[in-house]
Amino acid sequence: MPDLARRLAVARGDEPADLVVRGGRVFSVFTREWLETDVAIVDGHVAGLGDYRGDEELDASGRHVVPGFVDAHMHLESSKLLVDEFARLVLPLGTTTVVVDPHEIANVLGTDGVHWLLDVCGGLPLDVYFMASSCVPASSFESPRRPLSPGDLEGLLRRRRVIGLAEMMNFPGIVSGDERELAKLRLPGAEHVDGHAPGVVGKTLNAYAAAGIYSDHEAFTIEEGRERLRAGMWLLIREASAARNLHALLPLAREYGTGRIAFCTDDREPEHIAEDGHVNSMVRDAVAAGTPPEDALVMATLNPATWHGLRHLGAIAPGYQADLLLLPDLESFVPETVLKRGRPVGEIERVEVPEWVKHTVRVRHVAARDFAIPWEGGDARVIGVIPDQIVTESLVEEPSVEDGHAVADPDRDLAKIAVIERHLGTGRVGLGLVRGFGLRSGAMASTFSHDAHNIIVVGVDEQDMARAIARLTEIGGGVVVVEDRGVRAELALPVAGLISEAPLAEVVAASRGCIEAAAKLGCQLPSPFQTMAFLALSVIPSLKITDQGLVDVDRFELVPLRA
Repeated sequence: MPDLARRLAVARGDEPADLVVRGGRVFSVFTREWLETDVAIVDGHVAGLGDYRGDEELDASGRHVVPGFVDAHMHLESSKLLVDEFARLVLPLGTTTVVVDPHEIANVLGTDGVHWLLDVCGGLPLDVYFMASSCVPASSFESPRRPLSPGDLEGLLRRRRVIGLAEMMNFPGIVSGDERELAKLRLPGAEHVDGHAPGVVGKTLNAYAAAGIYSDHEAFTIEEGRERLRAGMWLLIREASAARNLHALLPLAREYGTGRIAFCTDDREPEHIAEDGHVNSMVRDAVAAGTPPEDALVMATLNPATWHGLRHLGAIAPGYQADLLLLPDLESFVPETVLKRGRPVGEIERVEVPEWVKHTVRVRHVAARDFAIPWEGGDARVIGVIPDQIVTESLVEEPSVEDGHAVADPDRDLAKIAVIERHLGTGRVGLGLVRGFGLRSGAMASTFSHDAHNIIVVGVDEQDMARAIARLTEIGGGVVVVEDRGVRAELALPVAGLISEAPLAEVVAASRGCIEAAAKLGCQLPSPFQTMAFLALSVIPSLKITDQGLVDVDRFELVPLRA
């Protein structure tokens, strides 16, 4: 425990600080001022601002001193990295705290997986706070390893660093008053709840907020964002790999101020972070779009900490944790120095991976015939991909037919899509058609498919689709691209079929290789595998697919392929 008496002695100036950051322009998130002052740090906390003496000094002359960035909502698993490697990646970019929803690993490994992830995050210099995953599965149309019960959630909510209930994705259940969903909101420790309500507006949004769900990161139009702010909700602006909403929603910060707006990255691929940045990239892009640096910084520091009740984070002020960034400019927002609890980040120990978190791909043999769709003519429902968004269109097209079967048609950008249950080996396969990938040949498949993380495959060649699934089984999960029965690229994700054991450079290289291989098949989407993964998420409008079949999310029901 920090010695409070010593902290007060340093604050009074009676004793020297451990460290004094001297000569910088210190940002006050409370008054939006840049203060020409020094920062005294003791026992990892800020003791005071002013003229102090210290055992050590750090010269911040010509630098902007700002709080560490806080990611309001994200999924560690989407980085494809073990948590230690993720920390090595984002800490130098200025992210010092993340609030995570571990529902990816929860769908595959249940609460055992979440407890393991909690345990291995405990020793990191990166502060990782958890929200207990509220919807495993996301809906009754998905098939995880097993559902999380209210008892499971109650056990998670008792853990230190679990601060509330994660995104409530079953918004139809909440709005309609489904007792199973409402019971989750009554659990001890579930007073703080994140939302997930894509496309929900009007009285439906009123009902959702009236349940006590006071944030949402799914708004993708300015009208949706405005309604959330007017309803008293926190607007978590998301800039992920497959869902980019920053520029659409930034005008609301100018219109209403930054009072209840925070930044989050949600699902970012490893190469996206390595090439573009993390929360710092959102600050950079917001400023480049005309947002005052002071406003952008508040949305990346104080506001996410305030929403989540992390009262010791998000500011440089007496009593706050000393997570400080020294920025050479207010344009790139790449820190020159990162202090975590008042110290430079040292060596991060490698996480040990137990065998029981691997070997999670259990699939009956899949052959090309399993993708056959008998068809005698007529229209079919088709999933329409929207670039840079995770919502889809529900299209109606007449498929091409050969020998009494619906087939892929590259000339019309129609590919086959399938989801194969991979947790219990049931052999269940959901079949459909999709437009928007641009595939001319081959197939691409992944065990990373939100949120149940069954195998998802998109292709124009059924034998290539079967080969892709076989290869995923051989490598214990991951991402593969196949053409002419040959594996053109792959990224092995043996930890729950979601996470690699390899270091960042190898993961990024393999991930880029998969994207490049997909491009050679004709796919020009910037994040093809993240886009594909979201096509299995049955709570994002409008038409999705699971191992149980096509889901009309607007009607919240399973629907046949025939329109």
